[in-house]
Amino acid sequence: MQANKADYTKMIKGWANELGFMLCGIAKADFLADEAPKLEVWLKKGFQGEMDYMENYFDKRLDPRLLVDDAKSVISLALNYYTDAKQADAGAYKISKYAYGADYHHVIKNKLQQLMQLIHQHIGEVGGRGFVDSAPVLDKAWAKKASLGWIGKNTNLISKKTGSFFFLAELIIDLELEYDIAPTADHCGTCTRCIDACPTQAIVGPYIVDGSKCISYLTIELKNEIPTGFKDKMDDWMFGCDICQDVCPWNRFSINHQESDFHPHPDLLGMTKHDWEEITEDVFQKVFKKSALKRTKFSGLTRNINFISSK
Repeated sequence: MQANKADYTKMIKGWANELGFMLCGIAKADFLADEAPKLEVWLKKGFQGEMDYMENYFDKRLDPRLLVDDAKSVISLALNYYTDAKQADAGAYKISKYAYGADYHHVIKNKLQQLMQLIHQHIGEVGGRGFVDSAPVLDKAWAKKASLGWIGKNTNLISKKTGSFFFLAELIIDLELEYDIAPTADHCGTCTRCIDACPTQAIVGPYIVDGSKCISYLTIELKNEIPTGFKDKMDDWMFGCDICQDVCPWNRFSINHQESDFHPHPDLLGMTKHDWEEITEDVFQKVFKKSALKRTKFSGLTRNINFISSK
């Protein structure tokens, strides 16, 4: 390793860009002191709902050095998934934009592996692990620390340049790099559009979301029946929800992604409301073969459709 920290940092950010990541920032691997009390209060209030896994590995969520031996740097990456493509039937049950194409977990894991290979080839024996929304890592906290944006009132990370329609991932490595230490100012101001627009009132206060009321939670994470109290409040969302992002003024800067894997299955956007109500497991397996929507399974999707369609 003959180059210096500045060179390594420039190289890694350049590779991230070549791999298609929209944003890349780097923070020092350290204890997230500011997040510890917030996470504890959030859990004590039961805002995790049935997401019991959020209660596990509390210490690891706050300290990446417990996940990767001798961790020095947390590389935060953002991959755009925004699309202006819409479902042909305006009355059809709705799917969050992020689930139109292939499962992002697989797409991003592949990119992280490629980035790690480049680091090994050009920098040397660097130890580390990639994380995509499936391990005890506080993605948004690290992205904020790496100056990718600020956490908005809907608790999504928002970039002044690109809005919030992107996935977050991390590469935690044992190599010291130059860190992005200039924090991004909060540009939400007095705006409360996301809070006002949420049909289930899941945003219980600025910067606080009761996960157990969120439509995304109700249609994906919740394994039991959807509580009847949410009847007529789902706004026809059958998988995920984009409302708090769709109304955010910063998303006027969103641009269409260039990721071929995120293009929707040819049949997906053409399905009518009737098609969804009559969907069979064979059609589900065909249309969502590589989709994140398989996470809810056929039984979960039909549960959601039956719930929002019943009077």
